[in-house]
Amino acid sequence: MFVQLLQHTPEPERVVAAAARLCYSASSVEQLMEQGPQERARLLEKILSLGHLSVLEHASFSFGVEGISRACSHQLVRHRLASFSQQSQRYVSHKERFAAVVPPTIAERPELLERYERLFDEVHELYREMLESGVPAEDARFVLPNAAQTKLVLTMNARELLHFFNLRCCRRAQWEIRAMAIEMLRLARIAAPLLFAGAGPACLTKPCPEGAMTCGAIDQVRREFSEL
Repeated sequence: MFVQLLQHTPEPERVVAAAARLCYSASSVEQLMEQGPQERARLLEKILSLGHLSVLEHASFSFGVEGISRACSHQLVRHRLASFSQQSQRYVSHKERFAAVVPPTIAERPELLERYERLFDEVHELYREMLESGVPAEDARFVLPNAAQTKLVLTMNARELLHFFNLRCCRRAQWEIRAMAIEMLRLARIAAPLLFAGAGPACLTKPCPEGAMTCGAIDQVRREFSEL
């Protein structure tokens, strides 16, 4: 898996802070954009602590993601307040053997891993034969598995990113989307450290919301994200 932050709103924290001040100020937008860093930091800390998050929607972040499975991308597109552009299996055919994601629980079992890879060899052989016989790639792709790797560009605003991190950085999230979310959070913190300083699973700031399904490692989770 490879995740990169392609671009984001220039000076996202400055824009968010100006939008927050605008609601309560008679000053011009230009004047509000000139807030000092200390004033900006205090304001952002306040709006985040109060949950006044609508102003975060003025900052957006675009990520490039490669090497995730179709199983992972199917989960990702459930986040509807986002934009996605995904590599097409209709227009991009896998004439060479398609790359597949191997879950760690399979990789650590040699006898299952061998059967896993052998099955995909057979799938690819059938897929290739279909293409060579004139079956359109859009139909041949029906045999491709959820494990097939894909790539995409996704864009979310800062408010939706906080929600995404809240759900997908949790240890109860599926391992692949969790790994992707943690890397996205690491990159977002570099770009906007004030906006994402407290971002992560819900248990960072309150009791675990998973009830009986909790991982039971809240202290370890909090330490993990404080050091991210």
